Amino acid sequence: MLGLVSMSKKEIHRVEVIQKLIDKRLVESDAAIQFNISIRQVRRLKQAYKKNGAFALTSKKRGARSNHKYPESLKEVALMIVRENYTDFRPTFACEKLRENHQITVSNETLRKWMIEADLWIPRSQRLKRAYQPRNRRECYGELIQIDGSLHDWFEERGDRCTLLVYIDDATGKLMECQFVPCESTFTYFDSTRRYIEAHGKPVAFYSDKHSTFRSTNKNGTSGDGITQFGRAMSDLNIDIICANSPQAKGRVERANRTLQDRLVKEMRLRNISTVDEGNKYLSEFITGFNTKFSKEPLNTKDMHRPLMDHEKDLNEIFCVQESRTLTKNLTVQYDKRVYIIKDSIETRVLARKKVTVYDYYDGGINIKYENKILPYSIFDKIKKSKQGRVIENKRLEAALNFIIDEQQMIDEKRRASCPSRQHLGLEGTKAIRKSTYKNRRK
Repeated sequence: MLGLVSMSKKEIHRVEVIQKLIDKRLVESDAAIQFNISIRQVRRLKQAYKKNGAFALTSKKRGARSNHKYPESLKEVALMIVRENYTDFRPTFACEKLRENHQITVSNETLRKWMIEADLWIPRSQRLKRAYQPRNRRECYGELIQIDGSLHDWFEERGDRCTLLVYIDDATGKLMECQFVPCESTFTYFDSTRRYIEAHGKPVAFYSDKHSTFRSTNKNGTSGDGITQFGRAMSDLNIDIICANSPQAKGRVERANRTLQDRLVKEMRLRNISTVDEGNKYLSEFITGFNTKFSKEPLNTKDMHRPLMDHEKDLNEIFCVQESRTLTKNLTVQYDKRVYIIKDSIETRVLARKKVTVYDYYDGGINIKYENKILPYSIFDKIKKSKQGRVIENKRLEAALNFIIDEQQMIDEKRRASCPSRQHLGLEGTKAIRKSTYKNRRK
């Protein structure tokens, strides 16, 4: 019975070359170049191959114990301690306790592998999948509105990728509001929510994901209370925000997105719609047909939408970014890399070191208020930009990249237009121009 030899590709290649040497179809110097070793080592391999065959060219380390492997005795002691004291500990935490309380130092991943082999830990890939059980619809229309943004190639190759903001009623499955926007942001959700409220009234609650527009992970944020600008606006309107822990929890809007990515895309293709403006004009017609086909009657006929109260009717003041700033003793405020100087007067001098609120509106306008009173101001100067760029949210990254690409294309077109003669010179002509320019500079 012939013995089996396990070999790598590199070792198989060595066998082929050494066999050519033995058959005198190759010289030793060429073999040394192919192996990247000396001729002396080639001769050594050749002699070993003649004596022991292909096995002589295999690595002697294969199947041997690693020099960095922990002793078996250490593994047995560590697992025994884990079984006795830390059976319900995660591998990383158990590793810390072994190091602190028992002076046993191993890496986290090593202990994780040991615990998996000893059935003390089940890796995530082998755990049973969580069962997402169905939830009954809300009973009343307007009681819960699921919202989400769907980034998709809505216009296929006819236009740029963009995001569709979708508002769907949980009780009936009706599309309440849809709008094409460049990306998910606070101002785009402000605009769509305002359109929703003006058309239908205030719902009881919005159900969203944990996008940074709806949920702040920084407890020391701008306002210091961990509430986002959208959350502050909804609080002013007495509308609750519920953040889902998983996409399956808001499955109604997720399934609606999948349907829209199929039907809406093809409807716009038939109508040759290729821009955001054209798409937004068509959405009202599409929503009417969609609701006629897919919506259901609620269990309770009561409409839970509420009208705006008197102090809520100025939606411009609610749907804007409001940030608190401290007025300096010089009556200046810094906001968005600009310095705003409050007009000096007897009424404003007493406001030094007090908190004022900066209102940043959708159209770019700025107001500075103290106790709902507008303070007159002038812009002093822009603060110098730092070398580090702004941090862009993950869902806004594509829109930012598209803007940068468009700007670079405009710059390239201006450069080509400023020197049209180079377009006909080719590579050699361009090199000649550069060479002559370099000579003139040296002179």
